[in-house]
Amino acid sequence: MNMTQINPGDMVFAAADIFNDGGIPDVPEDALIAKAGTRGVVVNIGHLEESPDRELYLVRFEGEDLVLGPPTGCWLEELSPSSE
Repeated sequence: MNMTQINPGDMVFAAADIFNDGGIPDVPEDALIAKAGTRGVVVNIGHLEESPDRELYLVRFEGEDLVLGPPTGCWLEELSPSSE
């Protein structure tokens, strides 16, 4: 998969540990959302008002129980096409 052409429904992996920056309600700030290598699925693509030229990917990462977690905003550099 070309990481510059990610679409909703695509499987991606966390390129590094991803923590809640305060943007996910009902999850403590700084809580670990996904360890590096965790599989997720892109559910939407959008932009932040402050950064209209950068795409923000809404990803739901699998938990240890294989249940998808809350939608998490990720920048392209935080995602990888493989678990390595």
